[in-house]
Amino acid sequence: MKKNIIVYLLAVIVFSSCGEYNKLLKSTDYEYQYEAAKNYFAKGQYSKSATLLNGLITILKGTDKAEESLYMLGMSYYNQQDYQTAAQTFITYYNTYPRGTFTELARFHTGKALYLDTPEARLDQSGTYKAVQELQMFIEYFPKSAKKPEAQKMLFELQDKLVYKEYLSAKLYYNLGNYMGNNFLSCVITAQNALRDYPYTEYREDLSILILESKYEMAVYSVEDKKMDRYREAVDEYYAFANEFPESKYMKEAQKIFKNASEVIKD
Repeated sequence: MKKNIIVYLLAVIVFSSCGEYNKLLKSTDYEYQYEAAKNYFAKGQYSKSATLLNGLITILKGTDKAEESLYMLGMSYYNQQDYQTAAQTFITYYNTYPRGTFTELARFHTGKALYLDTPEARLDQSGTYKAVQELQMFIEYFPKSAKKPEAQKMLFELQDKLVYKEYLSAKLYYNLGNYMGNNFLSCVITAQNALRDYPYTEYREDLSILILESKYEMAVYSVEDKKMDRYREAVDEYYAFANEFPESKYMKEAQKIFKNASEVIKD
């Protein structure tokens, strides 16, 4: 009996709460709606705050509550992990209020929302490039921000994801070999471009060994009149690799390439 009473009381509370929220949605007392949206936000009820704020954004435009309502809407989406909608809302905020109260935070959370929404490296990286752009803009606009270290950390992680994407492409070219063209050359170009664009990447060693391996394979499969020059290029590449990575995990493989190429040149 006691259990049934508790269940009944909980049901009354839930339905009365739902009824109150439905009344809020239909209300024309916008001040009341706005305060309720802030209250829902403070309680972590972000779906309800977002719904109310969405209906208020146009109404509050031009008032002293316009900035806060738009930023709070962005954070409501962000806290629901709807990162794309959050980012678009923050972008609208900082474009509307370039010197606004929440502009620094809006720019930061734009970059962070897009960072959190980026796909794995094997997929299309358009979103990653957008996140990089937003984080770079945040650091440029707010170089002394307390959030700069976090933004830089996210930026470096995203850049490594882009490099890894290029590494996977270079590796694929290498594995294709001479299938329907000189894929070893495509591997070299892809890896070199990645190193040029991101010289401090953690994948530098992996990209460098791919360049060495590809140059050696190009020499092996080269026509006779270009063979010796390409073997010499492979040897030069080995010296560059060994100088930069003397303790490389790929050193045995690199030394084998050097030995084979050197023997051909001597002959």
